Amino acid sequence: MMAKVTLRNLAAHKIRLVLTAVAVILGVSFVSGTLIFTDTMNRQFDDLFNGIGKGVAVDVRAKKVVNDPMDDGQSAQPVPASLVKTLSEVEGVKDVVGNVTGYAAVVGHDGKIIGGQGAPQLGVNWVPGGDYEMISGRAPANRAEVALDSATAGKAKLRVGDTARVVTSGTVQRVRVVGLIDTGNMMGASVAAFDTATAQRLLLKPGHFSDIQMGSSGPGEEELRDRVAQVLPPQLEAITGTKLRDDLKSGIAEFMGFFRTFLLVFALISIFVGAFIIFNTFSMLVAQRTRELALLRAIGAARSQVTRAVIGEAVAVGVVGSTLGLAAGAGLALLLQQQVMGDDAGGLVLTPNPVIWSYVVGIGVTVMSAYFPARRAAKIPPVAAMRDDVALPRRSMRIRLALGTLLTLIGAGLIALGLVGDAGNPAVPVGAGAFAVFLGVAMLAPVISVPVVRVLGAPAARLMGAPGRLARQNALRNPRRTAATAAALMIGLALITTVNVLGASMRSSVDSQVDRQFGADYIVQPAGMGGGGLDPRLVGQVKATPGVESAAGYYSGNLNISGKRAWYAAGDAAALAKGTRMELVSGGTNLGRDGMMVDSDTASAQKWTVGSVVAVQFPDGATERLRVTGVYAKNDILGPRLISEQAHLAHAVRPSVSAIMVDARAADTATKSALERTLGDNPAVKVQDQAALKENARQQVDGLVSFLTVLLIMSVIIAAVGVVNTLALSVIERTREIGLLRAIGISRRQLRRMVRLESIVIAVFGAVLGIGIGVSFGAALQRALVEQGLERLSVPVGTLAIYLVVAALIGVLAAVWPAWRAGRMDVLRAISTE
Repeated sequence: MMAKVTLRNLAAHKIRLVLTAVAVILGVSFVSGTLIFTDTMNRQFDDLFNGIGKGVAVDVRAKKVVNDPMDDGQSAQPVPASLVKTLSEVEGVKDVVGNVTGYAAVVGHDGKIIGGQGAPQLGVNWVPGGDYEMISGRAPANRAEVALDSATAGKAKLRVGDTARVVTSGTVQRVRVVGLIDTGNMMGASVAAFDTATAQRLLLKPGHFSDIQMGSSGPGEEELRDRVAQVLPPQLEAITGTKLRDDLKSGIAEFMGFFRTFLLVFALISIFVGAFIIFNTFSMLVAQRTRELALLRAIGAARSQVTRAVIGEAVAVGVVGSTLGLAAGAGLALLLQQQVMGDDAGGLVLTPNPVIWSYVVGIGVTVMSAYFPARRAAKIPPVAAMRDDVALPRRSMRIRLALGTLLTLIGAGLIALGLVGDAGNPAVPVGAGAFAVFLGVAMLAPVISVPVVRVLGAPAARLMGAPGRLARQNALRNPRRTAATAAALMIGLALITTVNVLGASMRSSVDSQVDRQFGADYIVQPAGMGGGGLDPRLVGQVKATPGVESAAGYYSGNLNISGKRAWYAAGDAAALAKGTRMELVSGGTNLGRDGMMVDSDTASAQKWTVGSVVAVQFPDGATERLRVTGVYAKNDILGPRLISEQAHLAHAVRPSVSAIMVDARAADTATKSALERTLGDNPAVKVQDQAALKENARQQVDGLVSFLTVLLIMSVIIAAVGVVNTLALSVIERTREIGLLRAIGISRRQLRRMVRLESIVIAVFGAVLGIGIGVSFGAALQRALVEQGLERLSVPVGTLAIYLVVAALIGVLAAVWPAWRAGRMDVLRAISTE
């Protein structure tokens, strides 16, 4: 019998439950889309790496001395080409091949690098019978020739015989395209292949390879690896082909794991918001069906049966929402794949994982959100069916008030601990405290809503007459419902506000740091990521440019100190001190051959003073003892340590300049134009003055803020659906009341205005709470991250005002259908409704 009741209720309330299902669909689509996308990318990367070096039994490479997860390969030690002959003589070895890999970007017809900031740009040496297949033309034979992958050639509008511009380490090579190659599914990566000697000269080091690979004429991989290892010098290692492919996969797997977690965090936020909507909807549905449920109890239904009936409705909503959410997630995954891979995008991979989690999340969240309303429904006494004024009993808000206050105080304490205590990474207690405060405020929202809604609704009550007064009274009538509806919007706007406050603080902090620490007139640096720096010869060319007074190269790298990786800058200390406005605390800038300067924080932490000798290990395995010659105040450009240029160059495989600090006789348009002429038609290098440096940093911050905001908008959309749902159910609940209002003279227009104003008050209440919490969280996190460079708090008042207006517009749009429905009610039928 109860199964029939559940089905009948679903049919009777299908519009209300469809709106609830929308919240489930949106949340589940985010989860399933993320899982499908990452599964697809992982499968494609697996196929790619399984195809790379599939005939390789053993790979010889340099041992990794400095563990740098961000290493782009520039610091990896090369393998001498002379080792090829030695390896060829090892028993069981065949087909010994040396590989060269580096950065080489093709310039398109529009003057921009193909791929830009996305997929990698690879330069390699052409190996006959290797991983790539020549599909047109021939292999490159000299320094003036190149073979390109067909996809990149198509994007650059290049054919065999055309002249191409290829950027390597900040210099432009003009070469003739002699062949087009098929790289398989490289997922957007561009490949430029040179002959071996040219690749060594441009990408690595003459007479050296990045690694040497070989096949087996019989022995197994492990046995052959052991044989090869016996003839290697100590700085090299031999690994099996299986491990080579696993290492390639592991780096991608680690990144995809982080990316999946990153997106799932935002998906969970959307689901959390959806839970408020589902809880609110089922609470209202139960309240509206109190007499019906009491009748079920009166005719013999047990409490457990009533509970199961309501839970059954929730399961049905969860199943439908999860199914549609899974389908929508597949569409989202396809869109993400197109954005990441472009024309190289293949089909999606659907594994059981996203299917299972879609239903677990969708049904689980729906059932959990409906559980407490179901429990309340089961507690309705059978005698209530005989009363005309039947209603669910209202619980006291004392427990909610006490628990919300406790959580808020605990959260405030954790934030204080993070800001003033010694808790390691301060962002951890601040983040945990912010979450506790967030939950506390959500629990206190019904108590807060009464005075806040009175204030927010006052202008409408004063200016809009009876509709305004009724709208405010309706919002105040059920504080729990108003708070639950507003809380959904509060969550999204609180997080968006936090992101915007942090973004504004980052922009302000960067501006302050540039003003305080950038003392050069210009800086020359790579235009994008992954270029491996600039050719050191550019320093001399820039220095010889008309109008330039001095130019200093700024190098960077990693080394080991006491077995731990440590980042450093290198260069002419005196010139860099001027270009970065270094504040010298003690000692001097004369580094000599083995000198090192450190900032005051590092000196204090390590207990170093001027004259201290520090043993460091460079990526080539060599250990040197550097002498501390000076201590400077914290400098975000130089970082914690600065070593001599000579020490850096002595251990660099292929030296590359991270930036060039330029001082001019006159920092005018003529000097900048002269610098740009010196750099020629190289799109991988840019010249910036202080203003351009700030603007570039702002654009990067704005891009990050926009990306995070877009991800959080899903939660705001779900919150808007919640407002629609609440208003629609509220209109149905007040059918008789609306009929009486129409009977005493309120027009349809006034009735619609009343519903719209009520919606606006609820939406603005949620926005005020969210923005207030977001500003508080943003300020706390900024304070916790002062040591990481976020030194200035900035609140984007204009942006937050826009968000408040947008919230009001959400209220207007959310009320369109409920207001229309209220306005078209038949007066006599509405009055006669029980």
